Amino acid sequence: MPSYSLKAILSTFANSNGKKRLIYNLGAIGGISSNVVLLLFIAMPFIEYAFIFNSYVFNALGIAQCIVLYIVFLSIIMITIFLIIWKIQRIVIKKITPSWKKYFDKIDINMVLSPSATPYSKFFEYYAKGLEENQTEESLHHYLVNAFKIMEEENKELIEAMIKDNKFH
Repeated sequence: MPSYSLKAILSTFANSNGKKRLIYNLGAIGGISSNVVLLLFIAMPFIEYAFIFNSYVFNALGIAQCIVLYIVFLSIIMITIFLIIWKIQRIVIKKITPSWKKYFDKIDINMVLSPSATPYSKFFEYYAKGLEENQTEESLHHYLVNAFKIMEEENKELIEAMIKDNKFH
């Protein structure tokens, strides 16, 4: 597995301002850019519309069947979009994890990326502040290591509860 730089890792999860992405960016690690994926998702309903409501299909099926077909296919497209995004998220995490461990060995990447309350929920706020300071990769790494320590100190009770829960299971 190739080793990725810290900035490449973080650019897969956040935009240039440090805000967390809805769709992770495979472009930073040699895959398809999230902008291309987003453009494809936006284009899908229009492509479907052109496919169903062209004169040949419309004359063959009629308006009622075309509308029903459009709604059915649109729901299939929405499910497909969800599955594609889920798969992209998993691929990115799998590719990034070995490199992440190199920078932050004791920090679980899933806890950083989780939308729920974790000890590292404020990671992207710290990352955005680090980007504002226009730091080099090495100084950004040290800044984020310190940020993790601060987040752990702020959420000491939550970390202790998670450790007790892991010992229980």
